[in-house]
Amino acid sequence: MSPLPEFNMAESSFNWSKSDNGMPSPTNDVEKGSYGDYAHLNNDTVQSYTWDQVTVTVKDRETKQPKKILDNVSGYVQAGEIIALMGPSGSGKTTMLNVLSGRDATSNAHVEKSLRVNGKTISYQNFRKISSFVEQEDALLGALTVEETLYFSARLALPRNIPKAERIARIEGLISSFGLRRQARDLIGTPIRKGISGGQKRRVSVASQLITSPKILFLDEPTSGLDSAASHEVMSFIRDVAKNNRLLVIASIHQPSTSTFELFDKLLLLSQGRTVYNGLVSGVTQYFADLGYPTPMYTNPAEFIIDMVNTDFSQNHDEAQRRLAHLQDSWTKSEHQQAIDQKISEISSQQSSREAVQAQTEANPLMVPFTLVHRSLIKAYRDVIAYGIRIAMYVCLAILMGTVWLRLAPSQENIQSFTNAIVFGAAFLSFMSVAYIPSFLEDRSLFIKERANGLYGPISFMISNFITGAPFLFIITILFSVISYWLSNFNPTGGSFWSWVLFLFLDLLAAESLVVLIASAAPVFVVALAVTAFANGLWMSVGGFMVPPKNLNDFWRYWAHYSDYQSWVFQGMMVGEFKDRTYSCGSGCRCMYPSPLEQQCKIAGSAVLEQYGYGTDRRGMWVGILIGIIAGYRLIGLAILYMKKK
Repeated sequence: MSPLPEFNMAESSFNWSKSDNGMPSPTNDVEKGSYGDYAHLNNDTVQSYTWDQVTVTVKDRETKQPKKILDNVSGYVQAGEIIALMGPSGSGKTTMLNVLSGRDATSNAHVEKSLRVNGKTISYQNFRKISSFVEQEDALLGALTVEETLYFSARLALPRNIPKAERIARIEGLISSFGLRRQARDLIGTPIRKGISGGQKRRVSVASQLITSPKILFLDEPTSGLDSAASHEVMSFIRDVAKNNRLLVIASIHQPSTSTFELFDKLLLLSQGRTVYNGLVSGVTQYFADLGYPTPMYTNPAEFIIDMVNTDFSQNHDEAQRRLAHLQDSWTKSEHQQAIDQKISEISSQQSSREAVQAQTEANPLMVPFTLVHRSLIKAYRDVIAYGIRIAMYVCLAILMGTVWLRLAPSQENIQSFTNAIVFGAAFLSFMSVAYIPSFLEDRSLFIKERANGLYGPISFMISNFITGAPFLFIITILFSVISYWLSNFNPTGGSFWSWVLFLFLDLLAAESLVVLIASAAPVFVVALAVTAFANGLWMSVGGFMVPPKNLNDFWRYWAHYSDYQSWVFQGMMVGEFKDRTYSCGSGCRCMYPSPLEQQCKIAGSAVLEQYGYGTDRRGMWVGILIGIIAGYRLIGLAILYMKKK
């Protein structure tokens, strides 16, 4: 499979040289950025982004009174600058990043804010076109290469009027800008196949969000999970891209090393929702020294100031609280705060006469599902966990079943064995659909990230997921059936065999759809595994084999049995085996089931079906019910995806 036939990374139209700091820099004539010309997105440039008196209020869980988790936070960032949002746990930096990026601040919160781009308020739709958000966790498909990850980001994110040559140029430019040329064709990495390093994954995550040439980039803990060397490496690349391309970068960061801290231009330090410092990183130590809190020698200034505003682990909590109140009040009354307010006012007074961005042509919505299917097929082809291991597992189960129920003779002593084999073939195979949970959770994580950035919605995701899975499930069905059906000596007619294939295929489709529903509602592996296993155990109990449907009590029969996809599969397979087949009664001609063929020392298969209360002319209805159940699972899963943002 050659997933990227459109371009060759070796044939780059960009020439690269080393800048003074050792990082690659563009030497071609595209001065607006190494990853594409912004003119295709809008005709204006973003010079500034301001926020004024941002306040977020929630109801306190204990007192039930209003509680401010952000209180009158103001600031600004200009083109080419990187500002760090810092503070101890619970300081409000994550909420602040959400507010600034246009996301929901937190649940059930009242938000007061004034956000302006180039001094002017713009619509959320246009703001999303000029901004991008990089999540804390790397939501990447491990089975794709670095190059393919950026390729599909471009396919999903870029408007359809962007020429193909420019798409290629942006991918090549980003790969070079982030020092990923050697890793371009390396896999991101799966649990089985080793891929690129953690720092390189972070660079890929950032690069994939820069494919649209955003003007404002939000980073949620970009160095989370990385050691100090990898953290510095990642932020160095981000800093160079921001400077070279005049990006505005706002990043929440926990406690960077000294070298990483110095890569930021500005710092917004929060504690208990209030500003403690907002200004140049180079001036923070002097500011605290002037207040009587000098940074000790050989101490990381980032670590020192975080400790200064953190009251959670202080031995003397009252003293720490007084110190924090002093720092917060000092900032509110400082000349620095007044200068920021004046600067925000100046930017607002110089606002453009039009919105900061022009409307752009959207990506073709009809192409999104096809792009997702293409990407998923590559993943399924390479990631053995997704379907490779499952195919091998089902083949082994087919051999097991075929050799355990080997060449059963059509006699009455084997009627129960045939029935047991049908239950094993239908119920146990659907139970093994739990193996799909890890793969779906990976896909869902990527969907959550891409949906938050406005690339596509739940409908495209659900359609592509179904289209990708159906062919593989059909392959599994054929492989299992060809081996097990004939080895076990089920009804040896073509019609019965294809009836078995049809119902087993619908069985696997329903089982996988159930996994999608449950994992969408409970996107935690252990929880999804437990709930799926319980659901399949329930379906096996009420499916009609353990207790015939006519003997089930009304409670289980009317809500569980009739909604159980396994019960309809069991009926379909039973009819396929017994409808047109006869079984010998053995020596003494003592037939276990009364039938019109008893005088011939035979049992008509229809007599077996009568014991279960199954008709022989309802297979079309059962197929329709199964399709309805599959559609129902998918629609409920779709509704859950719409309701859940994370």
